[in-house]
Amino acid sequence: MTSSEIKRIYRSKKDRILGGVCAGIGNYFNVDPVLIRVGWVAAFFAAGVGFLAYIIAWIIIPEDPNV
Repeated sequence: MTSSEIKRIYRSKKDRILGGVCAGIGNYFNVDPVLIRVGWVAAFFAAGVGFLAYIIAWIIIPEDPNV
């Protein structure tokens, strides 16, 4: 990646379980998507906002056009 390229976050089409949000975030930060999924589940049960945050991320983050 050159300095003129901007790194963007996309929902994954190939490593998705539900909407591809966790896989996309994992790919963006170079982290295993399972860790991101565990974080979403923990947020869901801890504060109840995990589900709402996932739905909002699903709407806002576009699908990966390269796959």
